[in-house]
Amino acid sequence: MAAGGLAGLLPAQTQLEYALLDADTPQEKENLVYQYLKKMDSRERDLTVPELGGDLQWLNTEGPISLHKDLCGKVVVLDFFTYCCINCLHLLPDLHALEHQYSDKDGLIIVGVHSAKFPNEKVLDNIKSAILRYNIVHPVVNDADATLWHELEVSCWPTLVILGPRGNMLFSLVGEGHREKLFLFTSITLKFYKEKGQIKDNNIGIKLYRDSLPPSPLLFPGKVTLDNSGERLVIADTGHHRILVTQKNGEILHIIGGPNSGRRDGRFSEAAFNSPQGIAIKNNVIYVADTENHLIRKIDLELEMVTTVAGIGIQGVDKEGGAKGEEQPISSPWDVVFGNSISGTQEDNVLWIAMAGTHQIWALMLEGGKLPKGSDLKKGVCLRFAGSGNEENRNNAYPHKAGFAQPSGLSLASEEPWNCLFVADSESSTVRTISLKDGAVKHLVGGERDPLNLFAFGDVDGAGINAKLQHPLGVTWDKKRKLLYVADSYNHKIKVVDPKMKNCATLAGTGEASNVIGSSFTQSTFNEPGGLCVEGNGRLMYVADTNNHQIKVLDLETKILSMALPILIPEACDVPDNLPLQKDKIKNLPKLPKSAPNIQLPSLTVAPGQTIQFLLKLTLPPDSKLNEEAPNSWFIAAE
Repeated sequence: MAAGGLAGLLPAQTQLEYALLDADTPQEKENLVYQYLKKMDSRERDLTVPELGGDLQWLNTEGPISLHKDLCGKVVVLDFFTYCCINCLHLLPDLHALEHQYSDKDGLIIVGVHSAKFPNEKVLDNIKSAILRYNIVHPVVNDADATLWHELEVSCWPTLVILGPRGNMLFSLVGEGHREKLFLFTSITLKFYKEKGQIKDNNIGIKLYRDSLPPSPLLFPGKVTLDNSGERLVIADTGHHRILVTQKNGEILHIIGGPNSGRRDGRFSEAAFNSPQGIAIKNNVIYVADTENHLIRKIDLELEMVTTVAGIGIQGVDKEGGAKGEEQPISSPWDVVFGNSISGTQEDNVLWIAMAGTHQIWALMLEGGKLPKGSDLKKGVCLRFAGSGNEENRNNAYPHKAGFAQPSGLSLASEEPWNCLFVADSESSTVRTISLKDGAVKHLVGGERDPLNLFAFGDVDGAGINAKLQHPLGVTWDKKRKLLYVADSYNHKIKVVDPKMKNCATLAGTGEASNVIGSSFTQSTFNEPGGLCVEGNGRLMYVADTNNHQIKVLDLETKILSMALPILIPEACDVPDNLPLQKDKIKNLPKLPKSAPNIQLPSLTVAPGQTIQFLLKLTLPPDSKLNEEAPNSWFIAAE
């Protein structure tokens, strides 16, 4: 039993932390950690982690793992995380780097302990999707009831706990940004216990869930948008680390980046992104929230070039901004939308950014101009517009004093009386508005009045605060109907909000995470939809149905979810080399006699990836047979 949980580590570790602040050289730091370990190891009673329940579900392993049997002789890093949390995502690159440096052969193993915030995150299939999306390659246990969390008295996400080879607790690191300490503590712990002969080099049975996935044209698409003409779609194919530009029938016009993550400007074929999310298109220019690169990228469709316009490629902690875009560090931008400054002469001269990583809304000045409650700004400047940087659900007449909680979706209603930005504020489970006249931040639907309560979620239709959402990631404004549509991601629904009455109601989805197409809105289903957009004429809505790896098309007039958009990748079509020859053959085929039967089959609604069986039975008239000597021909042609 863990006596007093993590609190038992506090006195000794706090002393170590203070001593490390005074240490000048790496050698001094290593010696301090070494002495600390000697002290911790000689304690009469270990601070031991309790065994994980045998009935828990494991991912990325061949079966359940016992902390005290299978991981005996290993230095174990427990990562208490929940997959919605941006701070937990910020920690993943550190863990990737650590497991790159030390393997289970070296005696290190990382175990993700998934301790859900939202009810939707307790479901194993949803955690599976998150593991794939974030490329997690170590074992993960679904501690849905947060048993270990409570036993150790963990208090926030993310928390790392480093264990010695007897399951003895040695260190804890709370929050993000401790990379240096993580590497220092782990490397010295491995060295210390190797010298004592207590490290085992046996393999742990890792079986990556991603290896069993069938290929698909899209992988976790996060966002989708339309150009002004309504003829081209832009899709953030997030899991394939690329941007697709398609016609409305799904035929691909441009593939930019992918299929692997990276950070490179240049021509379309050499450019690289890392889990891109938000996209905004005007004429032949697309801006991209390149989320895990912490960049804003610009795609020029005419020149077929990708450039970086904001961010430096590493996670920023600056909560003010004000430098030129390419010199300004930013943190996990999740969505982008065009807007106008209050003094600018040009349309769409501001790019608004949902900066999920610092819980703020930022602006990138595409031309010089002035923002509400702000001074004149030069072209290219990137700065905070709203949000203090504290993770809260705080509304305020002054934009800098308001608080957001991982804003993940943006949409703009420029017409009166609205003239505002709509924000899908995922961790507070609310939709908020920011006035583009004076910058005032107001509540629209969801959440509750206490700005510090980020657990006021649910699935309730209603008005204002009585409506409840669960981690919404996307919003889009319907100019024709003056309505706002919300991707209520963890409720697997699309909701509709009337901003005048503050009414929020379910438009589509049953609340079940599945994939039902070709039916009325109320019977159709989604799986964590992340983004959406509506045609200018208000007829069709496109939804990035993230965990179903599809773009779904909803007809807002007939209220039918008509289809998943077929993504037609030119090189993915199976085209035989001798196609012209086949065409010639078809031309030379004998003409059918007029009496030949012409059978019309009923039309069939199908989805990409679905298998169709076409059975053809030919029956000859009684007492007749094919003469093998006479010429006969058989062919099948498909459009």
